[in-house]
Amino acid sequence: MKLRKVVSLWVKHVKRDAVMLWFARKHPDTPLLAKVVCVVAVLYALSPIDLVPDFIPVLGYIDDALLLPAMIWLAVRLLPPPVLALCRQQADDWIIRQKAKPKSYTGAVLVVALWCLLAYLCWQLI
Repeated sequence: MKLRKVVSLWVKHVKRDAVMLWFARKHPDTPLLAKVVCVVAVLYALSPIDLVPDFIPVLGYIDDALLLPAMIWLAVRLLPPPVLALCRQQADDWIIRQKAKPKSYTGAVLVVALWCLLAYLCWQLI
């Protein structure tokens, strides 16, 4: 299998699993720790601000290429297999039906508020 095809397949699975976390965080059988990891991963994916800005050569894409997939991997490991299978199916159905990722304006407001709070706290420390 060519490297390009392998990478393309991996990216497709990461995108699907990112949407899957959206559904897993609401599932009643998801353990609390897994819900927390799901929420953090989804919020980070939605965040307009990266830990390492993308304009920094090489390092700027490390968080996109490693951090988000690592959070998804951890969440997948914490989910019970039946919940994982059900939520992946829901994510596949959503992607096929909507041809888009789920949107949450509440989540977006929460992310912006969190970054503003962090900026304010940093300002107070300086």
